Amino acid sequence: MKKRLFTIVAAALSLGAYGQKFDINAIDDNEEPEPQTSSVRAIDTVNTDDKYKKVVLFEDYTWKYIELERPNISDEDFQDAWEQEQIHAYTDVTLASLPAEVDLLLADSLHGWACPIQGRVTSGWKFRRHRDHKGTDIALTTGDTIRAAFDGKVRVIREVADAGGYGNLIVIRHANGLETYYAHLSKHLVAENELVKAGEIIGLGGSTGRSTGPHLHFEVRYMGKPFDAERIFDFPNGQLRDTSFTLKKHYFNIYSHFGQSDKESSQTTERVVHIIRSGDTLGAIARKYHTTVTRLCSLNGISANKMLRLGQRIVVR
Repeated sequence: MKKRLFTIVAAALSLGAYGQKFDINAIDDNEEPEPQTSSVRAIDTVNTDDKYKKVVLFEDYTWKYIELERPNISDEDFQDAWEQEQIHAYTDVTLASLPAEVDLLLADSLHGWACPIQGRVTSGWKFRRHRDHKGTDIALTTGDTIRAAFDGKVRVIREVADAGGYGNLIVIRHANGLETYYAHLSKHLVAENELVKAGEIIGLGGSTGRSTGPHLHFEVRYMGKPFDAERIFDFPNGQLRDTSFTLKKHYFNIYSHFGQSDKESSQTTERVVHIIRSGDTLGAIARKYHTTVTRLCSLNGISANKMLRLGQRIVVR
């Protein structure tokens, strides 16, 4: 049945209101008129309360609903440890309780993916300035769009005052068990408990929180435990490295990073770290741990004359 919107659309046209919204409540949900012919031109799209359902207006004063593709996920995928009072979930899960490895499906014909932002990595997963840097920093310009990495549900939204160093933060949980963190944003564009599709714009990049310049701080966590996001994404080229991923327990070590062989990564769990105290020198540390200054420099990527800082961590073996 065709229903003409003379009251709504004709008035809008007389006011030159193409491209503007009208009261969606004025449309009868039980009737979805079609344009008379396939040649009738669509002139506007109107949002509804459901972001995956739109109203298309045509030049002959008719309208129709269109359904956009929804995320292929269920609320049942997100019931476990659904924590919104604090940023990090799964706080009761220990590293020892996790399996040695787990196979994760990242994308297939039903589940898409998107690189949150394509750009240069300015700081990766590593120990940095007296603390673990548990994410990947990607350069951007304030206002650049940030996209959801995979289909999911928004678990946490935090403003600068409530997120510590993260600044404006979004945390999304995905059906494969991963969570992704998007930090230092200038603006959120989604809300808690909202379903999002891979590639959907969720926020705008910025430099809020503990930040020295505009960038996205991006984290990937499994059961609350972070690992190197560059194992998942090639950020400079904006690519997913593979549609499936085998996550190994030793990947959670801050010294285990993308680019290492599996043997090198597994050896990071056996590493011994010395924390610099007053009076320490590379020579003294080498003697203490029965190694050499050359070996210390190789393990830590430093030169023999590097100035050591109090609290700095030095890998000794």
